[in-house]
Amino acid sequence: MSAMSDYLELKFLDHFTGRAATSAPSAVYVGLSTGSMADDNSGTELTGNNYSRKAVTFAAASGGSISSNAAVEFDAASGSWGTVSHWAIYDASSSGNQLFHGSFTTGKAIGSGDILKIASGSLTITAA
Repeated sequence: MSAMSDYLELKFLDHFTGRAATSAPSAVYVGLSTGSMADDNSGTELTGNNYSRKAVTFAAASGGSISSNAAVEFDAASGSWGTVSHWAIYDASSSGNQLFHGSFTTGKAIGSGDILKIASGSLTITAA
């Protein structure tokens, strides 16, 4: 399950009603969380222990959804990240704006030395 952020919903409405033009970001990044990420970006993204967002690319949208088209590999954790269960897509490698958010089918406990890898095609955003 995935959802658009409030920020992106407003950009979409303004753009497609002719109120304001918007452009696509030059790259998008996946961020991780141990809890729910919300439309208003009020979820808590991981910090510390060698965590940082990673660039993600997507294939063309089809059938009402779009999926990642390459694996995304995070750096080895230098301490516990907890059980990673949720993700968000951002328009910047740090700070920036949340665009989409969702949850993984199953959470994954990440401890020191572990590397989290999201397989190609397994990160999907669905239009609702």
